[in-house]
Amino acid sequence: QVQLVESGGGLVQPGGSLRLSCAASGSIFSISAMGWYRQGPGKQRERIASITTDGGTNYADSVKGRFTISRDNAKNTVYLQMNSLKPEDTAVYYCNKKVPPRWSWGQGTQVTVSS
Repeated sequence: QVQLVESGGGLVQPGGSLRLSCAASGSIFSISAMGWYRQGPGKQRERIASITTDGGTNYADSVKGRFTISRDNAKNTVYLQMNSLKPEDTAVYYCNKKVPPRWSWGQGTQVTVSS
């Protein structure tokens, strides 16, 4: 079973930046399209970015142009660079496979955007 560990969250002012990391155990990571998801207060979890095994990316309209997803297969890690953060980006952020069947969810990392 693959384990996912997200990190890099924190408190940031509007307009600031953060870089999230997600480390996955197991070599199966390199053959899996991955996604970043977030769940805001009182909201359902949504996928906001994805990356294929060969680096193709896709973004939700809400983050397009501000967030960048990348991956390092040698390190079994996927990243999310978040720029121009807004209060509405406040959420717990998770990574997982882009499509089902997904692995067990990690604990996520909290991102709070507030002045």
